[in-house]
Amino acid sequence: MHAQRWLDEVTTSLITGVYIDPAAGKVTFGDYWHRWSARQTWTNSTMVTAELSARSTTFWNLQLGRLKRAHVEEWVKAMTPPAVSRDQGLASSAIRTRFNYVHMGLAAAVRDRLIAANPATGVSLPRSRRRDVTMNIPTTSQVRLAMDSAPEHFRLFVALCAFAGLRLGEAAAQVGDVDFAKQRLCIRRQVQGQTRAHLEVGLPKVGSERDIAIPEMLADLVTRHINEVGTFDDERWLFKSGSHLLTRNGAGHQWRQIREGIGMEEFSLRDPRHSYASAPIATG
Repeated sequence: MHAQRWLDEVTTSLITGVYIDPAAGKVTFGDYWHRWSARQTWTNSTMVTAELSARSTTFWNLQLGRLKRAHVEEWVKAMTPPAVSRDQGLASSAIRTRFNYVHMGLAAAVRDRLIAANPATGVSLPRSRRRDVTMNIPTTSQVRLAMDSAPEHFRLFVALCAFAGLRLGEAAAQVGDVDFAKQRLCIRRQVQGQTRAHLEVGLPKVGSERDIAIPEMLADLVTRHINEVGTFDDERWLFKSGSHLLTRNGAGHQWRQIREGIGMEEFSLRDPRHSYASAPIATG
């Protein structure tokens, strides 16, 4: 009776095209991840983040066929408390980012007919805590204080974030060929990668290529930077760290030194960009 029912189910799944060979699920999540991720057309920085996400799972060495929703839930829960490598649990936004990459990999395993269903589907994620979603927006006076306290070679970087609304990678990718006649910055590339080992110059975030009108004050700062600090390499980069382009980690390190000396510890280097957006919003 049971054998006949099993045979009927297998026959039905073969006819409908949803049959999954039980042997297919014997590959581990980690082995499948390597095969699948190698096929993706990701930038280097995206690949690093995706690999970190997958490696953080608690089921890396588990066969896909044995992977259950409970395993994914246990992994998500394991990211919330402090751990050996961190003093606090991961922020809800970081957990969501890691989860999304793993979810994508498991969805691909379903499409590749290695498993019948995605065990990550329906898993609840931590809600964003207020400190995750509340923006810190420095005042104009605070931005000016930060710029005045910045070393000469880094002052323009802070100004580009605050008065042109550039992301860190976009600011790092600026070169000394600003259209001074039109007072415009052309955003066509960004520096990607947290560290020098993963550094590369690529396209901006999708849909972020743009021309930005800049105030005369900022254009003057660019001119002063070129005259007094100079440019770097044949590309005429505006910023460097040693003999390399300035990475996000490098920029963050310089910012932390600035903010600790002026009592702005609650602000990250991304926060001056919020002040750029808040001004036109406030004026309608």
